[in-house]
Amino acid sequence: MTESEKKVRVRFAPSPTGYMHVGNFRTALYNYLFAKKTSGDFLIRIEDTDQTRFVNGAAEQLLQSMNEMGIIWSEGNYLKSQVKDSESQKLVESKTYPNTVEIGEFGPYAQSERTEIYKKYAQQLVNDGHAYYCFCEPARLNEMRENQQKEKRAPMYDRYCLANLSPDQINQKLKEKCPATIRLKVPKDEIVEFDDMIRGKVSFNTSNIDDQVLLKSDGFPTYHLANVVDDHLMQITHVIRGEDWLPSTPKHILLYRAFGWEIPVFAHLPLLLNPDRSKLSKRQGDVAVEDYLAKGYLKEAILNFVAMLGWNPGEGSVQEIFSMEELIEKFELEKVHKAGAVFDIKKLDWINGQYIKKLSADDLLENALPFFTEKDFFAKASDEKKTDDYLKRVLTVEKERLAKFTDVGEENKFFFQDISYEKEMLHWKTNTSEETIASLNTAQTVLDEIPENDWMLAKIEEKLLAVAGDKRGDLLWPLRMALTGAQKSPSPFECAWVLGKIETLKRIAEAIKKL
Repeated sequence: MTESEKKVRVRFAPSPTGYMHVGNFRTALYNYLFAKKTSGDFLIRIEDTDQTRFVNGAAEQLLQSMNEMGIIWSEGNYLKSQVKDSESQKLVESKTYPNTVEIGEFGPYAQSERTEIYKKYAQQLVNDGHAYYCFCEPARLNEMRENQQKEKRAPMYDRYCLANLSPDQINQKLKEKCPATIRLKVPKDEIVEFDDMIRGKVSFNTSNIDDQVLLKSDGFPTYHLANVVDDHLMQITHVIRGEDWLPSTPKHILLYRAFGWEIPVFAHLPLLLNPDRSKLSKRQGDVAVEDYLAKGYLKEAILNFVAMLGWNPGEGSVQEIFSMEELIEKFELEKVHKAGAVFDIKKLDWINGQYIKKLSADDLLENALPFFTEKDFFAKASDEKKTDDYLKRVLTVEKERLAKFTDVGEENKFFFQDISYEKEMLHWKTNTSEETIASLNTAQTVLDEIPENDWMLAKIEEKLLAVAGDKRGDLLWPLRMALTGAQKSPSPFECAWVLGKIETLKRIAEAIKKL
């Protein structure tokens, strides 16, 4: 079977060490888009061999984040809540993660449950002369590295055990159960070359590659061995991952060669950067998918934004808003940029705002209500200002300027609470109190004549503009101030519509009393 005839199989292998970093999520998304575009399989396996960094509950949270974002995988670990009754015959209970199950023919999908598999293949490498036992204690290794650094040499294992231990000595140490690692025996002064789908031809000289530990003394594999073995056994055809793994790729290729296995296609994604071009990290602020969902960004907007961190459809395209279906249709790994992608929160705000504008009144309310209930001004508001109809009017006015749902009501608290302002603020330019009172009386009369059952935004605007004539400021400025107490706000027409006839007339009357 030729490369083009093979069914594409890709994987996302998160470590259960915490939240879903947006960089990891972008890796998952690109794998998913590539699989969907090529009618391939997208699987998840949990890379949990580093027990020192294990965080209880993190694996389940990672799966939950993927599920919430609408990324559907075809096999691997699943939350029990995700699985339908019709799939119950395919399930395998996870030994490590009791709230999850596995679906697929290549399990277990948690690497911590595959340690015997890795030991077998590590031993095979030793038997075939491609790897060797190392019994060096940490103190010796630290001293070796310190000396190399003093001599301004790259820290690399000096092959002490390979050079100085006979087969009999090795066997004796193993019988005595001396702590041992297994290291890859890297051939010296060879060129390892491969074609990266994003970076083109990449080559490394093996003289610069350390004899990497493959199996640790605790019996757990390192990333290098576990992922090569798993990718082969799970028939992964394309390895799509971050560029921080690019220096490890020649080690992986050497492992594939040592085993005599077919090498997958590699694609290394650019790093995500802060605006100052430093690597995006938790120290610089929120970087977890959960953080952005909690701030009121829509999942569709997050998907859209993350997809464009380092990719665009090219060919002079100016399109910036994509549905998932459009992303799948247009996505090509070859169009991913080599340079790091800047995480611009203003761009996310803009994209999210575009999605918010398209929401119906019902969907606006559903998304905004949890954020309203967390706000003090909303908690203190009267019951009539907490009704669905009232909140829908507020949101209809706010949605054109809303970037995320945590911002709801923040710029327009006057919709929910009593207002205060100095009477001088009611005057338009140099208008006197008498002129301002006259303007407010005119607005009051016009608005009072509109029946409550006809209290529509278009009607309010039509009636007020009809009497304003050429001097709109004379009429509309004092009306805006009377309704909001703020110099910046939605139009007085919108404010009157949201507040309703009774509250609008009440606030105008209070303004007239001030003068």
